[in-house]
Amino acid sequence: MISKVNIAIIGCGNLGASIANGLLGRADFDPKNLTLTKRHVESLSDFAGKGVNVQSDNIAAAAIADIIILGVKPYNVAPILNEISPALDPKKQIIISLATGISLEEMYRVIDPTSIAFRAMPNIAADIQESVTCVCSQNADADQVNLVTELFNGIGFTIPIDESLMEAATVLGACGIAYVLRFMRAMIQGGIQIGFDSVTASKIVNQTVKGAAELMIQKNIHPEAAIDKVTTPKGCTIVGLNEMEHQGFSSAMVRGVIASYEKIAK
Repeated sequence: MISKVNIAIIGCGNLGASIANGLLGRADFDPKNLTLTKRHVESLSDFAGKGVNVQSDNIAAAAIADIIILGVKPYNVAPILNEISPALDPKKQIIISLATGISLEEMYRVIDPTSIAFRAMPNIAADIQESVTCVCSQNADADQVNLVTELFNGIGFTIPIDESLMEAATVLGACGIAYVLRFMRAMIQGGIQIGFDSVTASKIVNQTVKGAAELMIQKNIHPEAAIDKVTTPKGCTIVGLNEMEHQGFSSAMVRGVIASYEKIAK
C-alpha cells in the first residue's frame, strides 16, 4: 500500500507540489512518509508545517525513499540521477520521472540497468485529486506497477500506455489542462461582455465546464451526441457554434495540440 512506503519528490516545483498536496489529501497517508527537496526550501514551508520532511539534500532524501519522484526540468534529470546515484538501490527503489521528453533509455544511461524505472505524466489537477496520469515502465513487476498505479490513483486516475505515446499524453493531459483553462477564460470574458460581473461569470462557466465533463464521463457519450441535444433548429446555440467554427475554433484547437506535440517530439 502506498501509505506504507517512503516517497521522495526531488525538485518539488509546481507539479511536485500538486502531487504532494494530493498525497496529503489522502486520509491514510502519513506526512512523515513524504520528503520534498528544493534548492531554496523556503517555498516549501507550508509543507513543513504539515509534518512533511523538507530539505535541500537530494542524496539524503533518496537514501530513505522507496519511491523517488523526479520533479526536475528535463535537462536536470541526468545530473540529478548522477548526484543521487550513491543512494540508489535497484533492488529496493522505484524511480519515477515526470520530465517531458526524457525517455527511459536516457534514464538508463545513468542508472543501474536493473533499476525499476517509470515515466509518468500527471497534471496540476493532482492538487485536488483529479489528475489523469499516463504511465509506462521498464523492469517493473505486477506488484510494482500496482503500487505506482495506486500512487497516482490517489491524485486522480491512471492510464498505462506504451512509452511511444508519452509525448502525446503530455500534450493531451498536461498541456491540455491549460487549453481548457484558456477556453474557460474566453467564455468568462464573453460573459462579462454580455452583462455579467466577473465573479458570477466565473461561477457559471466553472460549473458549466464541470457539468460537461461529468456528462461525458458518466454517460460515456461522444461530445457531438450531447451537443445535438442543445442545438435546436434556428436556435442561439447553433448560431454561436457556427460562428466559432467560421472563426476556426476547432481548427485552432487541433493545430495547438499538434504544435505542442511537435515541440516535444522534435
